[in-house]
Amino acid sequence: MTNFALILAAGKSTRMGICKASLPWGAGLTLLTYQLEQWLSIGFTPVVVLGLHNIDRQKDCLVGSLTVINPHSHAGKTTSILTGLEHIPYNFKILAISAVDQPREAKIYQQLLQAHQENSALITAPIYQNKMGHPILFAHQMRSHLANIREETLGLRHIIQEFHSVINKVAFDDPAVLLDINTREEYRG
Repeated sequence: MTNFALILAAGKSTRMGICKASLPWGAGLTLLTYQLEQWLSIGFTPVVVLGLHNIDRQKDCLVGSLTVINPHSHAGKTTSILTGLEHIPYNFKILAISAVDQPREAKIYQQLLQAHQENSALITAPIYQNKMGHPILFAHQMRSHLANIREETLGLRHIIQEFHSVINKVAFDDPAVLLDINTREEYRG
């Protein structure tokens, strides 16, 4: 497979107070398994990045996905992206970066993928009412930029700022592309 989805799940979930990857989502699924099902259903290989504190969540990783452990997750999200990138083949075609607390239906992923391919885009992102959401899709040509992100230079935000004028922005009528579950209230929402 040449398309990969990096699922960032190494955060400590301090605002939530419980590991977000283990939260129930959908019929008998966790947030993590739901995300994996959605990505697998459109032909992406999910690469899950866990931290040392939630290494037990490997049991939730579905067949067809890859799990890696970021021993430095306490140092920020950038370290998880870099750890995951080390396990993705150099010649990937498309890399999606998503977080476990940003669940989306496969149809959103499919629409982004189609727009990305049709436009031969370097970067594709969903927008809702002019606000950029997630996940963000990157073409292979962006690998060197991704490999050079650093926490002190704002990580992915730096790439988004630098390439903002060429991002393929895909408008959605659904605010789901902005969903980011950080607190119990947002989870119950």
